[in-house]
Amino acid sequence: MDPTATGPALLEQLPPPLPAARIIALNRPKADPHTTRAYTWEGWDFEAPPGVFLPGATSRMIHERLLDGRIEVRGRRYGAMGAGLGVEAVAAGVRGAREIYAMDIHAESVETAARHYRRLVGAREGTDFVPVVGDMFDGLAPDVRLDVITFNPPAVSQRVSDDPAVVRNVCAGAPLVARFFTRIRERDLLADGGEIYLVVSNTADLRTIVRDALEQGFTAEIDHLHDWQDGVLTFLFRLTRGARS
Repeated sequence: MDPTATGPALLEQLPPPLPAARIIALNRPKADPHTTRAYTWEGWDFEAPPGVFLPGATSRMIHERLLDGRIEVRGRRYGAMGAGLGVEAVAAGVRGAREIYAMDIHAESVETAARHYRRLVGAREGTDFVPVVGDMFDGLAPDVRLDVITFNPPAVSQRVSDDPAVVRNVCAGAPLVARFFTRIRERDLLADGGEIYLVVSNTADLRTIVRDALEQGFTAEIDHLHDWQDGVLTFLFRLTRGARS
């Protein structure tokens, strides 16, 4: 694989999804999402109330990069799509983002992210935290434009549970990501020079997802590729506004 490929060249070399049985085995929930659970990262303690999902290893790829600046949010307007537990918001606040939008369709997740942000970051001069409940940016003010958006979508291609909470957080599939790209384009949500960081593995339909991005006028490149040595490949894509492919 050529890690510098973009556009159609990138699309052609992306792997197909893993076999269905393997995807299902890998993505069954490891804990009951309807219980209260604890999570610790970088010395920070988080409590996940029922219905709020714990971050996994792919989410930590984003968290680490927000905190150390490989995904730079300092002085920028940052949108965390899928606010979840609030780790992204906390990392961005510590890093010094100018505006932080913690967005999720799940109200309890947004409330949880806000609670952890207030406790771990608090009020900081030059940084505004904005909790947003809504479906695909619906809760954002119409004049908001973002410099950085991150998303670890629930793009797993196989249904791994009949629990609506698990479906929402794990296996909504590629159509959800297509809608994400469409909404960004329709709202002209990405500022000039803005970046989208998207984490997707080959448990999802990578080719369809990247093809949808290209068709919506984004340029896609591989920012990081991680091989878990168990057949799973995780891609951190960086997307910018570009010519329609």
